[in-house]
Amino acid sequence: MTTTLGAVFRPQLAPERLRSVVRAADAAGLDELWLWEDCFREGGISTGAAALAWSERLRVGIGLLPVPLRNVAVTAMEAASLHRMFPGRPVLGVGHGVQDWMGQVGARVESPLTLLREHLLALRALLAGETVTTKGRYVALDDVTLDWPPPGPVDVFAGGMGPRTVRLTGEAADGTILTADTSADGVRQACGLIREGRVAAGRAPDGHRVVVYLLTATGDGARERLEAELVAEGHAADAGLGVAGDARAVADAVRRLAEAGADTVVLQPTGDEPDPEGFVRFAAEDVRPLLA
Repeated sequence: MTTTLGAVFRPQLAPERLRSVVRAADAAGLDELWLWEDCFREGGISTGAAALAWSERLRVGIGLLPVPLRNVAVTAMEAASLHRMFPGRPVLGVGHGVQDWMGQVGARVESPLTLLREHLLALRALLAGETVTTKGRYVALDDVTLDWPPPGPVDVFAGGMGPRTVRLTGEAADGTILTADTSADGVRQACGLIREGRVAAGRAPDGHRVVVYLLTATGDGARERLEAELVAEGHAADAGLGVAGDARAVADAVRRLAEAGADTVVLQPTGDEPDPEGFVRFAAEDVRPLLA
């Protein structure tokens, strides 16, 4: 079993901190660094492009771009540009967005599920170099073709929490991103829903990549920081989510998620992580070798 290991640059950090974290991750040999487009913090495409430009081999994930904020043609243009400039290294995911935030900017829709389905189908077709004409409930394109599509096939990921959305990611995306609220049992359940969605859409049941975040704390005060974040997110401190401890404890938690069906596990530091550069080095240099 080969498990891809990543880490998150959380947008609670100022954008000017990104360069040093990217360079630390790239130098340490981390597989992937993931970024979030959280309202109203940092733009996913702008930070993703910078991270790719500041690194040589690091894969950079953006999870997620909220589709209510984005015309699908713009999403496709930006994604295609990244894939052409940095082939093989961008990993882009889209999702509903946090509905309260979407409401704040006047972008909340009546059926987020319908919007996500329409956006995914159009986005994947555009990135495949197709000419797209469609008039859906939310997505309308008239004879649109990218002048500069990616030179080869690229995967589009989608995030999901509820069962209907997770099933949709199987129907209409190439990979699924699960939040840090997902236990190993939750990963197993998600994999079943994804397979159902793929079969319903006439796609092969396998070949779909699953990414899951893992809330992680290490170093001094790790257990206290982890429990405080769980409580702040509305969970019990002993909810069985996340991991606190040394590299072996973290590797064991990663392994449990991988055995449940995760292809990529992304270590998500607590919002008060005191050393973001040290965290990505810890993931690459201490945890990664234990997974080999």
